[in-house]
Amino acid sequence: MLRYFVVFIGVVKKPVVSTVKHKAYTGQKLLLVRAIDPVTKEEYGDTYIAIDFVDAGEGDVVLVSQEGDATRMVLGDPTAPVRSFIVAVIENWKIDKSLLEESDDYS
Repeated sequence: MLRYFVVFIGVVKKPVVSTVKHKAYTGQKLLLVRAIDPVTKEEYGDTYIAIDFVDAGEGDVVLVSQEGDATRMVLGDPTAPVRSFIVAVIENWKIDKSLLEESDDYS
């Protein structure tokens, strides 16, 4: 089931290199990130380009914000055409399954 979250856990797949880009991306490290289901820890869905502010690398599990206004605030550019940025590198996490909604199929 594909879901859209403002913040999600993902895995860094590879760096993104571009010689021509919008000025908001100049000097920024860009990474390709794919979402991970927080319960099953399996990859799913689309990949996203995210600005890296925490020095993440290929294979790292990261927390990604897809809130464009927050990204623009961090960049200091209210008109930047950006949406996603990496907030943290995640070492480990645990899910309390008792907090999951009954409609979620995580048996």
